[in-house]
Amino acid sequence: MGGAQPTVLLVDGDRDEVELVAEYLERQGSGIDARVTTATDPMAALERFEGGERFDCVVSDSRLPGMDGIRFVETVREYQPGVPVVLFASGEASDVAGRVVEAGVTDFLEKGFGADQYTMLVRRVNHALADGDGAFDDEADVELDRVAVIGRDERFETVDEEYAALYGYTAEEVRGRHWADLHPESAAEHVRSHILPVVQAGGQWSGRSEGCRADGTRFTESKLVQALDDGRLLVAVSELPAGQETTEQGTAEPAEAGREPDAASGPDSGAGAGAEVDTEAEVD
Repeated sequence: MGGAQPTVLLVDGDRDEVELVAEYLERQGSGIDARVTTATDPMAALERFEGGERFDCVVSDSRLPGMDGIRFVETVREYQPGVPVVLFASGEASDVAGRVVEAGVTDFLEKGFGADQYTMLVRRVNHALADGDGAFDDEADVELDRVAVIGRDERFETVDEEYAALYGYTAEEVRGRHWADLHPESAAEHVRSHILPVVQAGGQWSGRSEGCRADGTRFTESKLVQALDDGRLLVAVSELPAGQETTEQGTAEPAEAGREPDAASGPDSGAGAGAEVDTEAEVD
């Protein structure tokens, strides 16, 4: 982002966690150069929006004191619809995957252990600031109730019934299957060569591909694929209207703005400093 110094609102019920994340945003900023405002009380944080304050990015836990984190995100977007929101989530991704997409979250990663989780978060915030706004469904015609999580073994871990039904299966039949089973061979090869290298490097892909149903019929699908921090993939999908060309095309959002991700390497760790932590503006 150019011009004025971007502002980040960081919300987490754990004061120690808030201070640690803010410290990483400052130390590992990699050019973020943001002013970080921290909050441990979601209601007090929302009062800032009620008072007319606006931010360039919001980072929130999924579990907040007195309020569900997804509901917090939804309320934030009522005040400021275009603000990028990064959910730094406690618990399993599969527990909130569908709701994350419905809430319009820009990016999502699970809390883990050690420094890597914070380095990844810094990179996601940097990416969100570079994009300016957006959500999981920003460029794709995806019905947000069709969501699945694919494990690191490339097999479905979590599938909702609507997702499975689109391919002519039940959710139970899809769980444990390899993702390629739901695509013709040519489409699966396109995913391997063009989509996975972007997504596995921490980016995001949205566009159209070709799906294959249980009865062998094919259809054009609109799909969004987002990497989770532990190597799993969050996928949302819908069927495009009949008559649209069945081609595999889409928009890739690389892990870092201005740099194409290297498929052979892992997520970049980021370096540099420059974020300013606004300790006086902390909300309790």
